[in-house]
Amino acid sequence: MKLFSWNVNGLRAVLTKGALQGFIEKYQPDILCLQETKAKQGQAEVDLPEYEEIWNSAERAGYSGTAIFTKVKPLSVRFGFFGEQEALSGWEDAFGDARREGRVLTAEFDGFYLVNVYVPNEKHSLERMKYREKVWDKALLSYMKQLERTKPVIVCGDFNVAHEPIDLARPKDNEGNAGFTKSGRQGMTNFLDGGYIDSWRMLHPGEQKYTWWSFRMGARARNIGWRIDYFLVSKKLEKQIKNAEIYNEVMGSDHCPIELELA
Repeated sequence: MKLFSWNVNGLRAVLTKGALQGFIEKYQPDILCLQETKAKQGQAEVDLPEYEEIWNSAERAGYSGTAIFTKVKPLSVRFGFFGEQEALSGWEDAFGDARREGRVLTAEFDGFYLVNVYVPNEKHSLERMKYREKVWDKALLSYMKQLERTKPVIVCGDFNVAHEPIDLARPKDNEGNAGFTKSGRQGMTNFLDGGYIDSWRMLHPGEQKYTWWSFRMGARARNIGWRIDYFLVSKKLEKQIKNAEIYNEVMGSDHCPIELELA
């Protein structure tokens, strides 16, 4: 089974460019998770009859949002966090309430739960760093563990953090900046310590490859990027991880698609 994840930075834009259609035709994903769709279902003309469409759009128009396009019919679907995560305080800050931004979408399949996430960034001046640390990352890990009580979990998407120096082109220059703070990196460490595998890093331990590039100063052409998109996989599924890839040649967004292939 081939699972893909891609922050498209606007689904309507990537469709207009023909980038999504070309990508799907070439790589034929069984399940495709999208982040930052910036649209509600019906606002984007998606012509993919082989796929069931599942959308979780933000209340705010043209902002955030996730979607899953799947050839495999899910057993159930869940939108956002639920249960014990709702009891956490501090969900609303000066930037809003991340629970209303379509950032979490879960599909249940026979062998696993698939959680598609678009994690809030820490903001340029780190105004949302504590929000990430104290609310979001804690809630997401709690949710993952809650699902794990029933069956293994795969979490994919844009986590807005580079975990180790190898995961960005200029770690010294970006030490402490948004996406490479100690607390953000610790959040990723907590996911891994909590029983999840960074599938791409497991199969490519010494390789430096990126999934996001700034639009500024020709960063992508110069490959000055960050690896901030992940497939985190329950250790219970470790033996089923057949392949993991980053397709940095695929254009259409400031991110590129990533793949997890399960045996």
